[in-house]
Amino acid sequence: MITVASLAPYLGGALVLGGIAVAVSRRRELLIRWCAWAVGVPLITAAFWWGRPGAAVVALAAGVVAALEFGALLRLTRTDRAVLAAAVAGVILAAWLEPGQLLRVAAAGALAMAAVPLLSGDADDGLRRLGSGLLGLAWLSVLAALPSLGATALALFVAVSAADIVAYFAGQRLGGPHLSPLSPAKRWSGTLAGAAAGIGVLAVLSALSWPMAVAVAVGGPAGDLLESMIKRGARVKDSGSWLAGAGGLLDRIDSLLGALAILLVLS
Repeated sequence: MITVASLAPYLGGALVLGGIAVAVSRRRELLIRWCAWAVGVPLITAAFWWGRPGAAVVALAAGVVAALEFGALLRLTRTDRAVLAAAVAGVILAAWLEPGQLLRVAAAGALAMAAVPLLSGDADDGLRRLGSGLLGLAWLSVLAALPSLGATALALFVAVSAADIVAYFAGQRLGGPHLSPLSPAKRWSGTLAGAAAGIGVLAVLSALSWPMAVAVAVGGPAGDLLESMIKRGARVKDSGSWLAGAGGLLDRIDSLLGALAILLVLS
């Protein structure tokens, strides 16, 4: 059984090795990104060590911030963003505290998203606002799985992150066909190399199963492409600018969201 205690040495070792590699490279942008990881990883690990309450706090914080970033990307009104954030938070709380009421809470959130443009009488942009809000609710609500998955979710995040890093550098070195017009920098060679690396990380962490492997190999890239589609439609490079070296939170968890969705379907 995977535990946070069994994962902690690997996370600490990865941070140390990453710090050495960054110091050798002497690249300022990598140093900034590593510093963000050096702060974030211990905090998230400590939260998961706390158990379901800690994982729920992480899911709530990530869900609300991601919902606000998503709403800004899609140019939703402030009311739309607030309702979306509240709906995502409600789904996460229901999954943690009252799993039997999960579908009811999700339906209530969807109706609340519909009510905002309906009550404002927005005939010109209401349909787009509603569709965007429902997409955000469906996409971000997968974070509700974090409390129940526990250390498994942490292992999935580590594997997906490793896959992303390997895919980026391998794609640059190996070249070859592009993965999708949605993300011109990504190539099939890098995606396959990243998938192999991510599955290897799962094996090292004793978290390898066929649903986890598919989640990393397929769900991770799919989540990344979904956010790329949204950002290209919004004509922006990053979902935000507050997270040092990484843009916004959505830019960091897009692959995890896709992987979680696949894992929930297969499990």
